[in-house]
Amino acid sequence: MQRITDIEILELGEGRRERSSPWSSTILVLRMTTSDGIVGYGEAPTTLMTLPVYEQMREVARMLKGKDPTEINQNMLELYRNSFYMPVSMETTSAASAFEIAMLDITGKIYGMPVYKMLGGALRKKIRAYANGWYDDCKTPEEFAKKARGIVSKGMTALKFDPFLDAYDTIDKKQIDHASEVVGAVKRAVKKADILLEFHGRFDANSAIKAAQQLEQYSPLFMEEPVHPDEFDGLLRFRSAIKSPVALGERVLNKNLFIGYFTNNAVDVIQPDITNFTGIREAYKVAAMAEPFGIEVAFHNAFGPIQSAATLNVDLAIRNFLIQESFEMSWPDWKRKLVSGYRLEDGHFELAGGPGLGCKVNERILEEYKISGMEPFEDKEPPWVVKGTFK
Repeated sequence: MQRITDIEILELGEGRRERSSPWSSTILVLRMTTSDGIVGYGEAPTTLMTLPVYEQMREVARMLKGKDPTEINQNMLELYRNSFYMPVSMETTSAASAFEIAMLDITGKIYGMPVYKMLGGALRKKIRAYANGWYDDCKTPEEFAKKARGIVSKGMTALKFDPFLDAYDTIDKKQIDHASEVVGAVKRAVKKADILLEFHGRFDANSAIKAAQQLEQYSPLFMEEPVHPDEFDGLLRFRSAIKSPVALGERVLNKNLFIGYFTNNAVDVIQPDITNFTGIREAYKVAAMAEPFGIEVAFHNAFGPIQSAATLNVDLAIRNFLIQESFEMSWPDWKRKLVSGYRLEDGHFELAGGPGLGCKVNERILEEYKISGMEPFEDKEPPWVVKGTFK
């Protein structure tokens, strides 16, 4: 019987050289080794929580070292039993996600099976992607349009962006007009591509409704997190006033917490993040829960390539897949070189399909880009925006 014998938690980044937005300037990689020398990898998100998540991963390691990595159900139940705040603690669910992903990677390698096969097999060969992160340092409609044309020229057929600059909580007519000019310029620049509008959960319901009423004319594929994530009744009011599809879910931390969104017709597209949602199996389950409501899935995917590989395995296996977020075109070189085994070409992902996650991790990058500490903090620009767009 296999046992988990070694657990390494690696923080990666470029430190002061990093030009990514703060939420993506570090990633946490888990390297898990079994008694037979099989290595599995997982990833946890950061978002100005690098060290809290890192420390929680150390606590999960204490619980799981010596366990059988293929007994994933039992191991995750033990984590749930011992983690008092797990259903609502992003630190705990993120740490648990990294370990669940690594255990599935190992299990797939033991049995010679890709994770998507373990979920029942592939329903598609290619996975449509949309670009995010491409609009750094954009403020004017012309700047957005120019960069949008560049992304579409590389084969992308959909792109998401936040046009609201520094508006927060409330928004006035001048700011709405500017956002409308930005969205209109992008729409004209990339006529055949789908556009997706990111609200970043920044507005109260009244402001979100006013902004969305002016932006609906551009027929977005969806509007993401239109209101503050803790204002559920405001979201319902937004739904009653706006016809555009609503997407959300990156801050929802397990499948049970989605039930109210389903039963209240609060959402059209869910966006759980596999690296803070307790992992791959929970993501697969919530996709199945969403099916009878006619709700589609577009997983949040904003950190690193191990996250991408894990997410693509689920994309292949679910019936109600819509589209997959991708930051690959905006990554620094070290992230691009960290993992091989999947590719993004002509606006679609393809997964090679090897055992486990189906990817190979570049150990040289793991060693060369080790860092420690929190990601940078910029008091004039929140950590969740694309760099250079809030000022």
